[in-house]
Amino acid sequence: MRRRLTPLLPLLLLACGGAPPQTPEDRTMTPAPRYPATERQAIVETIHGEPVADPYRWLEDVDGPGVRGWMKAQQGLARAHLDGLPGRAGLEARLSALAYVETVSTPYRRGTRYFYTRRHADKEKAIVYWREGDGPEAVLLDPNAMSTDERNVSLGRWSPDHDGQRVAYAVKENNADEATLYVMEVATGAVSEVDVIEGAKYASPSWTPDGGGFYYTWLPTDPAIEVSARPGHATVRFHALGTDPKTDPVIHPALGDPTRFISPYLTRDGRWLFIYKWHGWSSVDIVYRDLEAGQPTGPDDFRPFFDSDESQAYVIGWADHFYIVTNADAPRWRIYKTPVDRPAPADWVEIVPQMPDAVIDGAQIIGGHLVLRLLRDAASALEIRTLDGEKVREVELPGIGTTGGMAGEPDHPEAFYAFDSFTTPTRIYRTDVATGATHLWAEVKLPVDASKFAVERRWFTSKDGTRVSMFVVRRADLEGPLPTVLYGYGGFQVSLTPEFNSSIVPWLEAGGAYAVAHLRGGGEYGEAWHRDGMLEKKQNVFDDFIAAAEHLVSSGDTTADRLAIYGGSNGGLLVGAAMTQRPDLFAAVVCAVPLLDMVRFHRFGSGQTWTAEYGSAEDPAQFAALYAYSPYHKVTDPRAWPATLFLSADNDDRVDPLHARKMAAALQHSQTADDLILLRIEEQAGHGGADRTAQRVARGVDLWAFLMSELGVTPPKAP
Repeated sequence: MRRRLTPLLPLLLLACGGAPPQTPEDRTMTPAPRYPATERQAIVETIHGEPVADPYRWLEDVDGPGVRGWMKAQQGLARAHLDGLPGRAGLEARLSALAYVETVSTPYRRGTRYFYTRRHADKEKAIVYWREGDGPEAVLLDPNAMSTDERNVSLGRWSPDHDGQRVAYAVKENNADEATLYVMEVATGAVSEVDVIEGAKYASPSWTPDGGGFYYTWLPTDPAIEVSARPGHATVRFHALGTDPKTDPVIHPALGDPTRFISPYLTRDGRWLFIYKWHGWSSVDIVYRDLEAGQPTGPDDFRPFFDSDESQAYVIGWADHFYIVTNADAPRWRIYKTPVDRPAPADWVEIVPQMPDAVIDGAQIIGGHLVLRLLRDAASALEIRTLDGEKVREVELPGIGTTGGMAGEPDHPEAFYAFDSFTTPTRIYRTDVATGATHLWAEVKLPVDASKFAVERRWFTSKDGTRVSMFVVRRADLEGPLPTVLYGYGGFQVSLTPEFNSSIVPWLEAGGAYAVAHLRGGGEYGEAWHRDGMLEKKQNVFDDFIAAAEHLVSSGDTTADRLAIYGGSNGGLLVGAAMTQRPDLFAAVVCAVPLLDMVRFHRFGSGQTWTAEYGSAEDPAQFAALYAYSPYHKVTDPRAWPATLFLSADNDDRVDPLHARKMAAALQHSQTADDLILLRIEEQAGHGGADRTAQRVARGVDLWAFLMSELGVTPPKAP
């Protein structure tokens, strides 16, 4: 669909101060008058002998000359267009009806207490509740009460101690990653004024059995340390409640490598402390300490447990045994068991071998049983086994869908698990792992008849002959070709399983189809699947996605002029690469919180921690692969691009918003078609978006109004 701005709007946008003053003659201006004036600089950097142009480098620094004015102008352009799209009132009403509902999360049992979140139909944010046994519930943490109009306080990770007496919780500004950790007494709601820990961006408290303290990852907040270098300064510390966090002893020093993560795990009995040293998302080194020998004071106090540049593992300690879940020589994962006094790999005994038809996606010990979460063709399954690996039974799930596994304690048989699918809103079940007795504990009631939707699993062939799977969701009474949105991710072992997404309901009800592809780089089919989509093999991911789009067209599901693609974060890179490699294949693109400059991504935000996944331009061979597909660098000559909506967040401290700014500027300069390139900047939001329901609804209205307009779909009518 073709959209034009009114003649007056470009003049208003230019008046917003979108570009810094002109200086040398080697700069040109974007010729299209409908876009904010954007300076192009003649910056060419030679990298490993290759000249690399970077005309919008000035947009990297949000506080640099003219950048905020340019952003204001871009936001004005986006708002002028999006606010003028038809059907917004109907979309807002429908999305609000689906979002402002009563929901509850899977409860966690700690001692005799239960902890869970509940989202109320009249509240903007979910509230954390607790209750004693079957007693009345009480508010524990309410981020609604913490926020004001001027300050949006978001609740991060919260971790009750083993007896449920205290909870450590993270507070964040605007749903960003940066966080401060606090400690609260559950019964009284009293928040300690002493136990306040800054630098809790990566903190995941691992409590001692008596609740007297916890081990955690601490990140320095010194502004003199570059943001991209900070992960290399992370240390593991121990905090004893009631003491000054500034005096917390360093249990393990920083690794000095900003491409790696470090995190602690203390076994339930408090005896064994493990330190994980992650190499990105593909391998890990694990060291451990027997705390009966005293608190460690440095790396020499730890012994090696697992060391690999190729494989991952994690440990569960229980009842004088270690359970090791690993993909070493088993890309679909396996499980070993060994007594705590024989931790050497030579003594490990395999109790659950690699499965021929499933990926072990997680393991827990609950009620003296091993509970396995599996993936079969990108859908969840649950198995109960003995602690020696003998299969007891498979938990009967309601259909092809998703569960995050069970929540329970290793010494108590009671457990809870959630299930949802494309056509089933979340249901939470209460079960006994020993007997198998199960009943529905809670379910989300939504104003939608999901039985009207049909789900089909498809297989298609990628460029190199690899078979790839995909789910397609549509109204059961409709046949193709239908306007279709194709979604993907393809990275970091992330698995896209069938989940109920209320935001796509208006699209489905209006006659659109929604497809989810299981691309290489993800975890749907194990570690080999992941590795086939990382580093120099990243192009496989884009080939898979393009093949999914071609399949939807060739099979008659849709046509190229009614096909849109959508992805966020690494998925934003995905759609950026797909559109620059095959702009003819798509009518519209939604690119959310993306990384798109693959030559310089490692210099900003958390970028260095992703080099194990993508590679780095510092390495000649990896640079060649990155530069070959880097979406920002693929936008050179003038040409027709699909209508594109960038979704950016002003407090995104994970993927720097500079990527969206630079790419939007490049596409606007290159665009020869009437289809608009828009940059929407959400305020008081982080990489995961905003945590207020109203903001999520507003984002959904903009996204779906844009796609409906571009693909010719009639929006729902206002009530």
